[in-house]
Amino acid sequence: MPAPEFVTRPAPAPDPAADLALLAEAAEGAAEIALSYWRQDPKVWDKPGDEGPVTEADLAVDAYLFERLRAARPGYGWMSEETPDDTSARDAETLFIVDPIDGTRAYARGEPIWAHSLAVVHAGRPVAAVVHLPAEGMRYAAAAGHGATRDGAPIAPVAVPPALDAADMLVTRPNLAAGLWRGPVPSLARHFRPSLAYRIALVAEGRFDGMLTLRDSWEWDVAAGALIAEEAGALVTDRAGRPLSFNSSGRKTEGVLAAPPALHAETLARLAPGARVE
Repeated sequence: MPAPEFVTRPAPAPDPAADLALLAEAAEGAAEIALSYWRQDPKVWDKPGDEGPVTEADLAVDAYLFERLRAARPGYGWMSEETPDDTSARDAETLFIVDPIDGTRAYARGEPIWAHSLAVVHAGRPVAAVVHLPAEGMRYAAAAGHGATRDGAPIAPVAVPPALDAADMLVTRPNLAAGLWRGPVPSLARHFRPSLAYRIALVAEGRFDGMLTLRDSWEWDVAAGALIAEEAGALVTDRAGRPLSFNSSGRKTEGVLAAPPALHAETLARLAPGARVE
């Protein structure tokens, strides 16, 4: 896909509530496009560098979102999984960070757990976010200072989380390898969902106690979910406990840990120094 032409104009400071309304509207249009290809045998290609598959639906949704969102906010920059990176376009203090379809493998198999992950980031921090799962009929949303919702209803993480060894955690098997933890590997209940954005949102609404990945994660998979979880009341950091910052040169976070504060602190304390999954 050729790089789109960027014309960035000066932009005022973002209005999180107005930007959330824009993201929600754009997510509806994205859903219509994605559902028109879903379970219709869409074309699939493998991206170079072992970066996973991409479908014609990913590209169609990406093109729609680029045109719709940038037309509404021409002063905002742009970062997307399916758009060739243009660092000059990301020099803007405010930008969209988008994953057109988070969970492409599941989407290509005809499974329902995939999401549109849309965020507005200002000065490195998300200020508006939508994680929309069209096939499941669910939408998570947040605006900075306005709380988080699922389908319009307020959400919150688990009020009294269990100890790590009794927790229901969204975490893949490689993260539970010996050597990544101080002492024994936690005997937690391990769960998985194909979309990273959705995993973080599930913590935000308290359906799971926490979510951990020690692998470097693309910013477009994380930005929207991170704001939703934080606005709900969870703590979201990288694998070392540092605040997440977006629009970095590498476009990746150093892992993600999302959980209520007490469980977050216990998880960090039990991780081995420098724990990381390649």
